[in-house]
Amino acid sequence: MTRLPRRVVVGTKNPDKLAEMIAVLRGAVPDLEVVEGASWPDVEETGATLVENALLKARAVAAATGCAAIADDTGLEVDALDGRPGVHAARFAGPAATYAENRQRMLADLTGVEDRVARFRTVVVMVAPGEGDLVVEGVLEGRIATAERGSFGFGYDSIFEVGERTLAEIPQAEKNRMSHRAMALRALADRLISPACGGDVAEGDRGGG
Repeated sequence: MTRLPRRVVVGTKNPDKLAEMIAVLRGAVPDLEVVEGASWPDVEETGATLVENALLKARAVAAATGCAAIADDTGLEVDALDGRPGVHAARFAGPAATYAENRQRMLADLTGVEDRVARFRTVVVMVAPGEGDLVVEGVLEGRIATAERGSFGFGYDSIFEVGERTLAEIPQAEKNRMSHRAMALRALADRLISPACGGDVAEGDRGGG
């Protein structure tokens, strides 16, 4: 049986993502201690899927720290681009692309395109030494804007519209209640929390890896 760990390491070295994940986790699982300041070797994201990359990171962090590790991988799927950039969202404009360069490439590729439907897909996994791996997903539907708007967030947030606003026009506290990453982390919390807050998860709720 998988138990809710008392301490976890969030397996990302991206400070924007780290802050967002810690905020959501602390709201969803108040009794969970998130260990900050842990170190681990860089992990090359060589997986062909979001699940593979998230597992690569979480397993490496768990092995290096001896703690349960939570890691994610996020893709941006744009219908007009046949689902691209997908798992390569962070490297859309090149291996060392900046946030701004990725956004500029996206806007350029969609010049004159009317169908701008897109979605963020986040896979979150938890790897705990001696336990099975838990895998969950969160999806946020939206569309690619025609120009950047907003000053919050990071990554593609300023060109990803949900309703009338881009994610960069949504304050962080609100984004942490409705984003793709927040959905995935809450799904993970739901798989772990028991009435005793830390008791066994039902056998049927164990994730695969």
